[in-house]
Amino acid sequence: MDKRVEKFDRKIDKSRVKRKDSEDRETVEAVLDKRTAMILYGLINRGYLDGMKGIVSSGKESNVYWATVEKDGEVQDLAVKIYRTSTMDFNRIWVYIQGDPRFGRVKKGTRSIVYRWAEKEFKNLRLADEAGVRVPKPIISRGNVLVMEFIGEDGVSAPRLKEAVVDDPESVFEIIMDDVVKLYRNAELVHADLSEYNVLLWNEPVIIDVSQAVLLSHPLALEFLIRDLRNVLRYFSGLGVSVPSLEEAYTMVTGEELEWSQESS
Repeated sequence: MDKRVEKFDRKIDKSRVKRKDSEDRETVEAVLDKRTAMILYGLINRGYLDGMKGIVSSGKESNVYWATVEKDGEVQDLAVKIYRTSTMDFNRIWVYIQGDPRFGRVKKGTRSIVYRWAEKEFKNLRLADEAGVRVPKPIISRGNVLVMEFIGEDGVSAPRLKEAVVDDPESVFEIIMDDVVKLYRNAELVHADLSEYNVLLWNEPVIIDVSQAVLLSHPLALEFLIRDLRNVLRYFSGLGVSVPSLEEAYTMVTGEELEWSQESS
């Protein structure tokens, strides 16, 4: 067996037992099942990863791990997002997947939908990155595993906007609004869950968690956009920024006027 795989195998075993709290152990076990481990082994053998260093964050539907890989003599930090196949809320995510022409027919309530969810985030990250939006650069998606750029340093993630000290909120607001415009006009995407919880602050704002982002062809795309704008305007207004009205922000993004029927959706 490849030495890197043996080393990674020990890392998995260690991560399974290092936490004393029973709920945390169950969380780790729910993510690092046998199929997921085999996907990670494959990524190691193909040179995408050298090893997993530790857990960065744990959520209801996924965990994010700090990993590294050596490229051209330099060690690079990576983020490995692993979606749970056992605790995913299929009813919640179904509205964001159904009707997406990139994925065709997806069976509801099966492991395949989790794999498509990971693939969806990978493709959305790639579209956003190509559109000039600051997001973690996607590297590869396999099964329920997504490998991407690590935003932070030495395994410590950059703070979410909600938790960060924002020295120049006006500038951060302008950058985020510019990114919303780029998402809409260049990538033809709506984030659909944009708020101070899904933006990291690392010298500049970095938009994350784009698995639920939808194409403009999605029937609820404009409703999701309005929700995103409301969240952004509310947050920065609370920081004392002189923000535009919802109608003005909507026109700024879409180039069209906000109809009353859309705003009341």
